[in-house]
Amino acid sequence: MNILIVEPFFTGSHASWANGFAGHSRHQVNILKLGGNHWKWRMHGGAITLSRQFIEAGFSPDLIVATDMLDLTTFLALTRHLTAGIPTAVYLHENQLTYPWSPQDRDLKRERDKHYSFINVTSALAAQRVFFNSRYHRDSFLDELPNFLKQFPDHNELGQVDRIAAKSQVLPLGLDLLWFDEVRSPRPADGSGETHTGSVPVIPNARPLIVWNHRWEYDKNPEHFFRALAVLSQRGRSFDVALLGEVFDVTPQAFHQGISELADRVIHKGYVEDKTEYAKWLWRADVLPVTSNQDFFGGSVIEAVYCGCYPLLPRRLAYPELIPHDLHRFCFYADFADLVEKLDSAVTKIDRGPLVRFRHAVSGYDWRVMAPIYDRTFEDLLASQ
Repeated sequence: MNILIVEPFFTGSHASWANGFAGHSRHQVNILKLGGNHWKWRMHGGAITLSRQFIEAGFSPDLIVATDMLDLTTFLALTRHLTAGIPTAVYLHENQLTYPWSPQDRDLKRERDKHYSFINVTSALAAQRVFFNSRYHRDSFLDELPNFLKQFPDHNELGQVDRIAAKSQVLPLGLDLLWFDEVRSPRPADGSGETHTGSVPVIPNARPLIVWNHRWEYDKNPEHFFRALAVLSQRGRSFDVALLGEVFDVTPQAFHQGISELADRVIHKGYVEDKTEYAKWLWRADVLPVTSNQDFFGGSVIEAVYCGCYPLLPRRLAYPELIPHDLHRFCFYADFADLVEKLDSAVTKIDRGPLVRFRHAVSGYDWRVMAPIYDRTFEDLLASQ
């Protein structure tokens, strides 16, 4: 089978997902892509550029898989002489219908945000199959869709909700987890000494290391993260902090304030572009407190857990799906006060007992497991047409 992935926003997790599947599938997978910037313009105009590139490249795929950043209806309209008989699917890494918008966004203030949600809706209607990366993502999208459609003056087409639901399916994110083992630097058995590989010191740590490995954006709720660390600091707890993750032009004030208040406890701040260096930081880290208000899957959480970080997760979003129920008591917190207490206990004395079970639980998201599932899923889609 020849599969074409159409990705207007080829960066970060979107790029890793496309490259990962292409590298592990038993089928021929090509990627048609644009750079990962100007996301709103990608949703508006990316389909025009990519349709031209598709025609010029002479692709003859058996299946087209678009992501949520593509206006699939425009792409298909502009290539209809070539794509009319080709099955299509859309893979939603996220969606603009339930994604929390920044209060500072100009489109939100001018009530121009709804158009991006509508692109996701019409793309879902146009595709033969709609894939979501988690049950939480699918359910939250379908639950909100009727409310979204009801706001329009007439012809709301509420019956289309059932139509989209009928062709919706959960297909979890695949990740290249086994690669992390290649750069693993184990702790010395006796806890003595320190070695160095590249620029990142290898554990053991002089003090427990707390890690942040998400985007530096408002939806990841950095306010609660830094508030929790401030409480620990006031209690006199010993810890260091490594702030990883992609940094954008506009950084929430919580980062500036938190870094200033934590001072020399922050031993790294900023995006680690080199994948090997990033992996070494995860292997070195001890605790991963997650405070996000939005996460449709949680790839960075899976990576950190696989590398031995002890997760502290809110009991919401997609996180309960990622961890088997028998491990929930070890890692989930109920509210901010509960987070502080569990984080305090973690940096005081980390219970490493469940870590092997955590790692085993998330290892199933590796592409070596997920790629055959994707292949069978796409084969079934093609066979059903």
